[in-house]
Amino acid sequence: MRETGENPLFAAYYRSPFGLISILSDSEAIRALSFGYLPGDEQEKPVLHDAIIQLQEYFAGKRKVFTLPLRTKGTPFQESVWYQLQQIPYGETRSYADIAFEIDNPKAFRAVGMANNRNPIGIIIPCHRVIGKNGALVGYAGGLQYKQKLLELERLYR
Repeated sequence: MRETGENPLFAAYYRSPFGLISILSDSEAIRALSFGYLPGDEQEKPVLHDAIIQLQEYFAGKRKVFTLPLRTKGTPFQESVWYQLQQIPYGETRSYADIAFEIDNPKAFRAVGMANNRNPIGIIIPCHRVIGKNGALVGYAGGLQYKQKLLELERLYR
């Protein structure tokens, strides 16, 4: 169990087609999701079980929208970016400038990139769908190889 200063965090691990994914939750909501290992106390929590099922469906091309309770902790600006990322349809991409425009802060595209980088719940909050204005794959906290694979997966099942 990992403490966050508020509630303890519990962990579940899923072996995706692209590698290990760690999922952390409190008793009610997903708090973090990342490629690689994040330490936590493995517990049978319904929200973690549901997350694994929805990830399995996503990687099989059967799930386009996640319906899990999420709990993020960011600045109001970060929260607005993370909300806007969830509005990007499956299989589509947006630029950092597009997101900045959508949150009514068109000059904040660099800050959007920083918020994107700090997204604690990758895949479910689909920061991999944000690309450079010229269409280039730029910046992904999990690594560009994962970003490319996730976008290819979504194009395949779109």
